[in-house]
Amino acid sequence: MNYRITLQPSNLTLDVDENESILSAALREGVHLAYGCRSGSCGTCKSLLLEGEIEYPMEQALSLSEEEKQNGVTLLCQAQPRSDLTIQAKVIPHDEEIVQKKLPCRVTEKQQICHDVVKLLLKLPVMEKFAYRAGQYIDILLPDGRRRSFSLANAPYVNGSLELHVRHVEGGDFTGYVFNELEKKSILRVEGPHGQFYLREDSERPIIFMAGGTGFAPIKSIIEFCIINDIRRPMYLYWGARSQQDLYMNELAEMWDRDFANIHYIPVLSDPQPQDDKSIRTGYVHQAIIKDFPDLSDYDVYASGPPLMVNAGKEAFALCHLPLEHYYSDAFEFQEPRQN
Repeated sequence: MNYRITLQPSNLTLDVDENESILSAALREGVHLAYGCRSGSCGTCKSLLLEGEIEYPMEQALSLSEEEKQNGVTLLCQAQPRSDLTIQAKVIPHDEEIVQKKLPCRVTEKQQICHDVVKLLLKLPVMEKFAYRAGQYIDILLPDGRRRSFSLANAPYVNGSLELHVRHVEGGDFTGYVFNELEKKSILRVEGPHGQFYLREDSERPIIFMAGGTGFAPIKSIIEFCIINDIRRPMYLYWGARSQQDLYMNELAEMWDRDFANIHYIPVLSDPQPQDDKSIRTGYVHQAIIKDFPDLSDYDVYASGPPLMVNAGKEAFALCHLPLEHYYSDAFEFQEPRQN
């Protein structure tokens, strides 16, 4: 059974199968809505249900409070229709050059850059154009139909390759495979690009980046894009990690700080070790930002990394007068890989 979904205020309509999420149907029909993790965790796709009935078959409305549920807020990535619906959701203008594709890519480099992080370079097929916005992610399609998501760590159109930072997760089948078995020249199938975590180029506001762990990857892509395109907005990169060894590209970030007057780098350690540099700030990364910027009303904030960090930043920065429409986030949620 299909249901008709009407999006307001654009008045666009979608046909959605009863076993299909609203977001999946929108992406299938080329309608671009805000979304991030697609697992119900980040809350990026929150929208207002104006009319009709929905259901969460997987019971994964994780990022909705009870008050939000009672007020009709829904997660488009998880909600499935049980009637025709009217939903208030912003439709995002789409760059015609950016088209989601499924492609085979060859592993041309595998480098362990930290005790638990591997950098992969994936070579695109010859003559194949793969356009994406700096900060977006791809899915790696596994042979059994499951998929895993990884942010693109390099700026678009650089060397015809896709750079990924893969952190080894205890109990993670795919990350274990990457660390222990994946070899150069292996072929991986990817799909993308996905996500709305990318630089808003129409803004002139100073930028604060908050990265946690491998949340550095999409921010690296954005910063490299800004350098290549001579975007000189003031930028403050706060990179939170447990200890100094987890700042796996610390020298690169220090080089940006040294060579570009508009880029400032502040590492923050939550669990410093005795051998770590005593000059590096300690504590939680969002608290370091608040200490330095008690009034965020004139800034854009981009946050990527663990959901606890992303959510803590969202709550704390709102108290520092940051308009929530200027808080862009990508929460890295470890989960069972999604099916194709």
